[in-house]
Amino acid sequence: MQRPSITLGAYNFQTENPRDLAVFWSGLTGGEMHPNGDSVYIEPSHDGGFALFLQPMVDRRPDHQLGHLDLTVPWGQRVNEVARAVSLGAEVKWEVLDEHPHVQWTTLADPDGNLFCIAEHPPTD
Repeated sequence: MQRPSITLGAYNFQTENPRDLAVFWSGLTGGEMHPNGDSVYIEPSHDGGFALFLQPMVDRRPDHQLGHLDLTVPWGQRVNEVARAVSLGAEVKWEVLDEHPHVQWTTLADPDGNLFCIAEHPPTD
């Protein structure tokens, strides 16, 4: 059986101010911003990366966020990447450091309140 060749093309956000939020996400991911009317596309910063598409809010924000991005960094770089995200405007919400032996992560909120995680996995020998 042939494996599907599906990959993540872009993660889409609705926000009250796409350009302001794009500055945060472009700074965090390193992707170049491409405004298009009221929306902004952020290209992947490298092969294997992902794009983001920020568009104007068309309805009120739901009370509960149904999904979020899990971003992964090499082992030992989570603390520095979290600090960098905070310097760009993110807020640390909580950390999970010893619940699972195969991963540690920090959950943050972007300047618009969208949750995302920065995780690291220990090396396997």
